[in-house]
Amino acid sequence: MTKRYIVEVDGVPPSPSPISNAVVVGNQCWISGQLSVGEGGVYVPGTAREEAERAFAHVFRIAEAAGFKRSDIVYVDLAFIDLADVKEVNALYGELFPAGQRPARTIYQAAKLPFGGKVKVQAIAARA
Repeated sequence: MTKRYIVEVDGVPPSPSPISNAVVVGNQCWISGQLSVGEGGVYVPGTAREEAERAFAHVFRIAEAAGFKRSDIVYVDLAFIDLADVKEVNALYGELFPAGQRPARTIYQAAKLPFGGKVKVQAIAARA
């Protein structure tokens, strides 16, 4: 039977929604969408890059708490309010994930994100 457990992480601001930070099933970690949120779950506005940096920091902290490394991330889903921000976040993405370790990715434009955010990041990590 495949082991399944919920991951909740101290230091990652709580979601106002009834969700888990992540769910681990076997050798995969499904990380919930993260926004640019600071202490107490308060949205921290910024440029798309700044918001993505905060969101990715949460994703990486959650992955680590679940026993996964950044290099275990195999898929990233990025939602943007404005697709003009993709170029700015692509530069960050290239810095966070070096060549040879870049996850598969989906990018799409959302009509709206919670708190009026510019970028939402969710990810899947897997171990061989």
